[in-house]
Amino acid sequence: PTTGVLYKEDNYIIMTTVDKEKYKCILPLIASGNEEEEKDYKGPTPGELLEPLFKQSSCSYRIESYWTYEVCHGKHIRQYHEEKETGQKINIQEYYLGNMMIKNPLSEPDQEEKENPKDSAKEIPTKNIEGQMTPYYPVEMGNGTPCSLRQNLPRSSTVMYICHPEAKHEILSVAEVTTCEYEVVILTPLLCNHPKYRFRASPVNDIFCQSLPGSPLKPHNLEQLEKQQEMMKMPFRRVKEEEMHSTKEEKFSSIHKPVAVGSHQLLTVGTTHISKLTDDQLIKEFLSGSYCFHGGVGWWKYEFCYGKYVHQYHEDKESGKTSVVVGTWSKEEHIEWSRKNAARTYYLREDGTQTVRMVSHFYGNGDVCDLTDKPRQVTVKLKCKESDSPHAVTIYMLEPHSCQYILGVESPVICKILDTADEYGLLSVPG
Repeated sequence: PTTGVLYKEDNYIIMTTVDKEKYKCILPLIASGNEEEEKDYKGPTPGELLEPLFKQSSCSYRIESYWTYEVCHGKHIRQYHEEKETGQKINIQEYYLGNMMIKNPLSEPDQEEKENPKDSAKEIPTKNIEGQMTPYYPVEMGNGTPCSLRQNLPRSSTVMYICHPEAKHEILSVAEVTTCEYEVVILTPLLCNHPKYRFRASPVNDIFCQSLPGSPLKPHNLEQLEKQQEMMKMPFRRVKEEEMHSTKEEKFSSIHKPVAVGSHQLLTVGTTHISKLTDDQLIKEFLSGSYCFHGGVGWWKYEFCYGKYVHQYHEDKESGKTSVVVGTWSKEEHIEWSRKNAARTYYLREDGTQTVRMVSHFYGNGDVCDLTDKPRQVTVKLKCKESDSPHAVTIYMLEPHSCQYILGVESPVICKILDTADEYGLLSVPG
């Protein structure tokens, strides 16, 4: 290696392979560049950084297949389900998972930190978030709805605020860690101003090895492995020419497993605002597959192109874009699937007429799954969801069985086209 502070000639180990080949490997000197910055930090405490969120009385939402979670920061956490399908009064099933019992939810931890900053530096808790130990700032909330499974003790929650520079205070996950006790993870940019709460990528430093006399330049087994990897770069399946154009730039990977949340393996959910196009333009472009919906927070994001494909992808500044084909569209396969499954579901209006509530579409022939050795497949459920914003879209994904997914797509845009669904659930431009 080039000489420098990172490498010193005397910092090495001798490595011997199973074939008795010997190599001298120079190790990097590991030092964290952030230590000085953390020691010198005299800025606001994490509690003070989060204060605007509590003063604004803002709330965050997470929509899952049945429950909706509402976190009103510094006030309460509510889990609820609305039944609107009878045409009668809206029936709400709800539980409070925690209420704030003290006037200022941020005062107590802050006080401790100011009184004894040395101790607080040691006590920053961390949580494994998608494979990365991540520091978080906890806010305890108790006095929730009584829990019948625990002698009517009130439900309680720990809200874990973690730094994410591009987040908008989204709920990343809700998990019931023990009966009626919950952990709620919130992504917020506010904590990122504190060096101890910033997301840290684990540094990757090269180890340089040189062969000792009598050993080949590269170990024999390493050369064999490299040849095998070249062979494995061949695609898993034959790809049609039109698909090649969109996927040849992407690296496929299936090493990231979904995070288990509660009783489901829930990947992620997110609400985005999709377009400033007029409704007519948007519907035409969406149904032609040229306008795609994107959503999701956390590691995986999702891209859904109607009548084309469902992708999940992760973008990284260093390694680029990692993408997995969850399913691709085949009209014939969907029609065959719809003969055995409900492609349309209905509900009754107050006037006695039926209207389509949801359509389900089958997308098969995704990338081969390591766990099953079969192609991934996904059922896309398109559902009408009224919203104050006419162009909001909410996307969530469940994995009820290994590599068999359900993608929920809910938007006011879908409300305008559901009634055009034919017997197979296929949609068309209204009018």
